Parts: sequence; structure tokens; C-alpha cells
Amino acid sequence: MIPRFERPASAAEAAHLLSAGEWTVLAGGTDLYPAHVGRPLGRPLLDLTRIAALRGIRRGDNGWTIGATTTWTDVVRADLPPLFDALKAAGREIGGVQIQNVGTVAGNVCNASPAADGTVALLALGAEVELLSARGTRRVDLAGFVLGSRKTARRDDELVVALHVPARGAGARSVFRKLGGRRHLVISISMVGVAVDVDAAGRATHAAVAVGSCSAVAQRLPTLEARLVGLDAAGWADAVGAEDLAALTPIDDVRGSADYRRDATLTLLGRALSELAAA
Repeated sequence: MIPRFERPASAAEAAHLLSAGEWTVLAGGTDLYPAHVGRPLGRPLLDLTRIAALRGIRRGDNGWTIGATTTWTDVVRADLPPLFDALKAAGREIGGVQIQNVGTVAGNVCNASPAADGTVALLALGAEVELLSARGTRRVDLAGFVLGSRKTARRDDELVVALHVPARGAGARSVFRKLGGRRHLVISISMVGVAVDVDAAGRATHAAVAVGSCSAVAQRLPTLEARLVGLDAAGWADAVGAEDLAALTPIDDVRGSADYRRDATLTLLGRALSELAAA
């Protein structure tokens, strides 16, 4: 039996369908289809690719809105300030070009992999997730949206419609660094996303540091962030210490040991902060 397939023309129509039963939501399909090789879909399929309003990046008074079906190629090609350099760099690391052409920003987040490249960059940007249902809309901090491996705060009747990135100062910039077994097409051993904003004297007025592939969910490092604020750029890289990684819970697997992941993370953080300091 072929499962039911719907391709709504609006987010409101999609929300109405979600309110009437359980669906598998399809955006780019780059995670969904590989997960069902050799076995049928268990739920009806709700395809979002017809909803034009869900795609694109828009600048508003309070920041940027990234539509849920915006592809990674869209992100990489968009005219965005240096604040988004980390997100662009992460986009270039997500699969190959074919995957980037169809894989979506919200899909990467909703897949909730501990090694999701986009999630780390978006955490560093302070992103919020906007969800729509027939009952209305709500926003959730990205840190509170991804709850564990393959688990999010999205309810069955909700649709992720956008991610919101708050505005920062003119000096805001970010960087993303990833370590894998090879340069491309690889699952991360560790990765970091760092965003800073600076004043006219070059001191950090805001700092956000996120680490992925070292816990069940990507995590911010608040103690390091607090230490960076007020520091001149020359001291950023030296501010990183092993104690900053205390909340991480890396595992031993075929890609690397827990100790190696911790050591690699310290190196990645130092390099990322040195790069930002030199920008």
C-alpha cells in the first residue's frame, strides 16, 4: 500500500494537515530517504517543498529570519555579514554539493544528530526556532529545541517554519571549525562554532561558543563565553582552558576516543579564536 502524500501550498495548510493526524515531514529528504532504504515509510508524507514562503533569508529590524526550507546552497550564496561566516562554513561541510542543493537548514536541526554541523553554527549565532501549529506560533531557543540524539521539542502537530538570528553590532563575526577523518564528506570527530561582537577598542562585548560531536547534543560553553567578554582580541585564544569543557560528555567510538575529542576541541577552539582575533 502506497502511503498518503500531500504537498500543501501554504504553511497554514500544512499546519491544518498536521493537526488532523501524524505525518512524516519532508523538506530536502537527505536524511529521510537514506533512513528508509529497504523499508517503507511508516506514516503519510507531508512535502513542504511547494511552500515558497518557507524558503529564503530575510533581514528585519531585530535580526534575520531563515526560512525552514532554505537550502545550504542558499545560505552559502547569500549576501550576509561576517556574523554568518560560521553558518556559511558549516553549510560547505554538509555532505557534497548535491546534498547542499536540497538539504535544508531546518532539516539539519530537526534531524537532531549530535554531529549536525548546522546546529553548532546556529547555536553560536543565538538562533531561535519558530514553530507553527493550528493553535498558533511559538519560539524556542535552539539550545532548548534539540533535546537529545534524534529528539526535539517539536510536537507532532507543529511545523518548524523558520530560524531567527538576533542582530549584533557592526563588528560581529563568527567562525566554524570541524575535525574529521578527512577534509569533506565526513562525520565530525569534534566541531566548534564561535561568534563574537567587539567594541571600537577591539574588546569582546558578546561571545558565544558552541561545541558539537562531544555530547548527545551540541552545547554552549558559558564559562568561556563569560571570560571572553571584556578581553582584548589578543587574549582570546589564551582564555581557553580544559575546565571549560567540563560539561561535555564525549564518547569513545570508531572516529576517536573521548580523550582525543577533548584535546581536539581545545585545539579547534584556540584556532577559531585566533582566527577571529586576526579578522
